[in-house]
Amino acid sequence: MTLDLANIDPAALVQALDVLGTFVFGLSGGVLAVRKKLDMFGAIVLALCAGLAGGIFRDLVIGLHPPHAFKDAHYVVSAMGGGLFAFFGLPVFTRLRRPILILDAIGLGLFAVSGCAVALNAGLGLIASAVLGVISAVGGGIVRDVLVGKVPVVFSKGDIYAFAALGGACLYIALLGFGTNDLFASLISVVFVFSTRLLSVRFRWSAPGSPWADKEAEKNTKKDTDI
Repeated sequence: MTLDLANIDPAALVQALDVLGTFVFGLSGGVLAVRKKLDMFGAIVLALCAGLAGGIFRDLVIGLHPPHAFKDAHYVVSAMGGGLFAFFGLPVFTRLRRPILILDAIGLGLFAVSGCAVALNAGLGLIASAVLGVISAVGGGIVRDVLVGKVPVVFSKGDIYAFAALGGACLYIALLGFGTNDLFASLISVVFVFSTRLLSVRFRWSAPGSPWADKEAEKNTKKDTDI
């Protein structure tokens, strides 16, 4: 029996990417929980929030009630499984130089593509689908970081995070427009997001900031010293 890559069911592919992304973000939540010295319950909560938040928001926006995370047990099990695996098997991840960064980059790519695909299948326009892909990709990471008192990566100065997800979503749409097979379009787009994210950290690529930011900071500092 051979696997026909050209005729893989697009709906099954999107769900697979979605579940895999949930697991990977669950892993990142578990790793972060251990680093923040949370107990097992804290790790589970962090993993669930990291793995499910983006997808839940996406589904609510496109009118899916209840969201997939509450209808299909695979999502909850994947997020919890990822969190517990990281909680009990952290030494596996310590071999990676920056485990949360790598896991986050993988999850970012998976959710950018699956979120965009779900939006397209729901009949949303190209721009709206790309934006929703970004929201799906960054939502879990935002909730995860906020819960442990970190500034979310997407808001960190000098980080290309949401732009990487947006680029991947747009690439996915473009490849489909050129008639590329769903599987290959998905794989290429996920690799693009993953590579862009890691390269941006390696070479310190940064999103453009306001030219007035430093001047405003100086004004605020001066006001504080004058009080």
